[in-house]
Amino acid sequence: MARRLGAALGAAALTLSLLAVVAPAPAAATGSSGAAGTATCVTDPAAPKRQFRAMWISSVVNIDWPTKASQTAPDVIAAQKAEYLGWLDLAERLNHTAVIVQVRPTADAFWPSPHEPWSEFLTGVRGQDPGWDPLAFVIDEAHKRNLEFHAWMNPYRVSMPDGAGVDINKLAPNHPVRQHPDWVVPYPINAAGARLYYNPGIPEVRAFVQTAMLDAVKRYDVDGVHFDDYFYPYPAANQDFADDATFAAYNRGFTDKADWRRDNINLLVQEFGTAVKAAKPWVKFGISPFGIWRNKTADPLGSDTAGSQSYDIISADTRKWVKEEWIDYIVPQIYWSMGFTVADYAKLVPWWSDVVSGTNVQLYIGEADYKIAANADTNWNDPREMTDHLAFAKGYNVSGHVHFSAVQVRANKLGATDIYAAEHYAHPALVPTMSHLPSKPLLFPVVTSASRDSAGVVTLRWKQPANGAGPFGKATSYAVYRFDGIRVPTACDRADATHLLDTVRAESFVDTTAQPGQRYTYVVTALDRLWNESPGLPTPVF
Repeated sequence: MARRLGAALGAAALTLSLLAVVAPAPAAATGSSGAAGTATCVTDPAAPKRQFRAMWISSVVNIDWPTKASQTAPDVIAAQKAEYLGWLDLAERLNHTAVIVQVRPTADAFWPSPHEPWSEFLTGVRGQDPGWDPLAFVIDEAHKRNLEFHAWMNPYRVSMPDGAGVDINKLAPNHPVRQHPDWVVPYPINAAGARLYYNPGIPEVRAFVQTAMLDAVKRYDVDGVHFDDYFYPYPAANQDFADDATFAAYNRGFTDKADWRRDNINLLVQEFGTAVKAAKPWVKFGISPFGIWRNKTADPLGSDTAGSQSYDIISADTRKWVKEEWIDYIVPQIYWSMGFTVADYAKLVPWWSDVVSGTNVQLYIGEADYKIAANADTNWNDPREMTDHLAFAKGYNVSGHVHFSAVQVRANKLGATDIYAAEHYAHPALVPTMSHLPSKPLLFPVVTSASRDSAGVVTLRWKQPANGAGPFGKATSYAVYRFDGIRVPTACDRADATHLLDTVRAESFVDTTAQPGQRYTYVVTALDRLWNESPGLPTPVF
């Protein structure tokens, strides 16, 4: 039999007693000592309160979602929806906080774009209307589970070798390249991997791709926009990218083509980041580049590595993007093992940590789950390699990890996913806040009822006063904490995720893990869409 609770303890007196102790814990509450007057907390490193945790869900050539098999299912839409929900189930089981979904893989769209054709990876046919709006669905379903949604887009890649290749006539009938064939460069020529790329040196191209991508930002409730490492193409077949004529026409005074190419990509990053914030100031912009900027043998500012350099081979001056704060977060693809001679994970993480230090750019590490097991680098045959990566990163300015890719995370080769999830993702977490993005103070939620049934299950319901009114921010979701016994939790009690049960978008929560006869104190806090947190009031449950 359900019974109402809370009043029996004298809630009013309890509320008055806690006003000085329920403020949010300091953002960097990880130590045990600090300056006088500053709240300091001892926290559990295995239960970080805030961490960006995600996997890349790739659509290009149907790597992760949707599968090619779904295209021939009796009900394609139902099959693709079910596949996607399966990925969200996995993200929830692993206590991820976000998903990064590829929705513009090859100058196409997973939404009804007025600028570009429907993606062939939905139906198997370039430009074919799938009969639904996948982007609206994937965002809505992620938000139902309170996962951030980052729309992954590739600015300049137009085709894939096993698709249209370098044949413009094989592009969708309404593809803009058919009207502007001078906008693309085939690369490489008469060699494996040939495909079409938009020419980054043409100003009209740079403007067009931004317009096409901003359409999704303006029309859909994305939390972030994400680029990977495809800018200028990776060198192939000992060929140069054929842009001599473009350089002659649009060099902007540059005399060195390599510098000009880098500046073309710099302009894209700077302009697009500014445009995103102009459209929606709360939307984050992040990039996941190749893991090496430059080797220190080529530049004293570079890393102690000996691999390919994004600065030189794909014209991506990734360090500059961070130092200029043109992006909100960076996810270097550090796809090498600990101790790998050419590019050591244990040397690259500290290097990137130093790059972001003193900036507003957050550092997440791109992790190579796809390399686990049967790899030429035998370090990856150790099931603990990945968990060692996550443990090592804790000592640096690393705010999270993104795993490539979803199918590899699910494959759980060598049991490695189980290991790192148990040791590092055992608790829920909040997404790290970004202090440079706009926010207003949030009022704490008011719990209106707390009930318990005969099996011990506790149901909490609350209201959010003055939500988004006047000087107060608007709550997007809520964090629910539980403590054993009846007590007044302090700010330090919420400085890590030890007591965090979940985050939800509803104004209610059902605690199915509550034990019959056990007394608890719950605290519910409000979170805005950028995960800034309100104070919370304790609610006792007998």
